[in-house]
Amino acid sequence: MIRREYYEDILRQLKKYRLLAENGIAQVPEDKFFEQLNEESNSIATIMKHMGGNMKSRWTNFLTTDGEKNRARDLEFEITEQDTHDSIWQLWEEGWEITMQTISSLKPGDFERTIFIRKEPHTVLEALNRQLTHYAYHVGQIILLAKFYAAGPWQSLSIPKGKSKEFEVAKDGIMYKQL
Repeated sequence: MIRREYYEDILRQLKKYRLLAENGIAQVPEDKFFEQLNEESNSIATIMKHMGGNMKSRWTNFLTTDGEKNRARDLEFEITEQDTHDSIWQLWEEGWEITMQTISSLKPGDFERTIFIRKEPHTVLEALNRQLTHYAYHVGQIILLAKFYAAGPWQSLSIPKGKSKEFEVAKDGIMYKQL
């Protein structure tokens, strides 16, 4: 049986990824939010729109309906006139809220259950791992773009290059500068 500590750790890891993304995005000028490196790449806004849509689809009625429900996934990768800085942030917030609420509501016995994503069966544990890695992948993309578009010198989101000896990692995984 999966212990409560496992999904508490999933929640902790998701909070870290969200914080990384948001701290990276905070360093980007607003006029770069929708900018693409080329036609095949996604902007920060597009990645956030996709993640928000994915989260809402996957975690709404997580245990009882397919994770790919009433979703226009392809539209998540298109920026329209309706997609504003504020609307993208709202979708991002809503996605994270439903994700965290749903995972927080899981009970140990739920991990043995089978759920479906695109009609493919997954244990709840497999679905959690799938989504955690999916979100980490996209957060990495956001950070790469944020570093590229940053206004001014990049403020490291972890230990800056060449500064390892000046930092220690606390039990909660957050980096603290040693005095």
